[in-house]
Amino acid sequence: MSVSNEMFVKIAVKLVLSVGVLLLVLCFGLLLRALLFKRLTKWAQQKKHDLDDIIISAVKGPFVIWFLMLGIYIALHFHELPENVVQTAGKVMLALGLFSATLVAANITSGVITHYSNKLGPTLPGATLTRTISRIVIFAVGFLVILNALGISITPIIATLGVGGLAVALALQDTLSNLFAGFHIITNSIVRVGDYIKLESGQEGYVIDVNWRTTKVKMLDNNTILIPNSKLTQTNVTNYYLPDKNLIIFVNVGVHYNSDLKHVEQVTCEVAKEVMREVQGGVPEFDPFIRYNTFGDSSIGFTVTLMGKEYFDQYLIRHEFIKRLHQRYSKEGIVIPYPTRTINITQEAANKIVNWKS
Repeated sequence: MSVSNEMFVKIAVKLVLSVGVLLLVLCFGLLLRALLFKRLTKWAQQKKHDLDDIIISAVKGPFVIWFLMLGIYIALHFHELPENVVQTAGKVMLALGLFSATLVAANITSGVITHYSNKLGPTLPGATLTRTISRIVIFAVGFLVILNALGISITPIIATLGVGGLAVALALQDTLSNLFAGFHIITNSIVRVGDYIKLESGQEGYVIDVNWRTTKVKMLDNNTILIPNSKLTQTNVTNYYLPDKNLIIFVNVGVHYNSDLKHVEQVTCEVAKEVMREVQGGVPEFDPFIRYNTFGDSSIGFTVTLMGKEYFDQYLIRHEFIKRLHQRYSKEGIVIPYPTRTINITQEAANKIVNWKS
């Protein structure tokens, strides 16, 4: 065998050893991750704090990258490579290390936002938008740090981004308008995830998400409407959960003119208090009351004031109140009159004679 062939064989053997070591380290890393994180997950579930779960979940993905870096480092020692190749491999490992650190930071931030969003509910609105923006910012900063660590000047990039950003801002006016409107909705708590709102157009439902472009509202018929954030900030919105969820419920009733109004008030309030105590969604500590307001065509009208714990409770409360009040009025002899219309027959007959003569 010639000298050149021997050198080729040695290089090939070292190359195979290097690749084999790299693959072996990766396989070991995958096996170690499966075993290690299985135990860590069980350990974290026994803890009261959820931060352990968030950190473990955030590190699980980049864990493989770290073993890839270790494999590259070990593989380089099995092969004599030129200096420039070694330097390039070093830069690759540096970039992988910084990227993994960026990924861990983004995952932890996203996990913390998700955790507190689920824990606090409506008090932390727009979790999707907040997660998206935080990840974009972290990855952008991480990308600039990687470029700077690799010896690439980021000053021209920042200057280019500034000029290009102006052009992009002009081209994406609607998108940016919705983005900043989303921030305005979140920071000012105009609507929050879980709130029940009604738009000026008449559409109403529960807010299920506020993202970078739209606000999602789930209506009572189980359909979802997407409202651009900029439109939401420009229209009249009734938020039934602000300042709190409790909702005043008005029920209009009418009784006969011959009724004892004092007795009517007593009976009606007794039924209303019973509904507040027994019907789901009622507020037991609320004291219902009535106010007479009109002398109608066939009855004396009044309004009964009740209270529900939230918007949707009004339907069951009103249903039960009307049903129970009608039954109680029947027992007490209180009459709810039908609408009546009186026709003056003599006047009608006179009008017919005049019309016939003319």
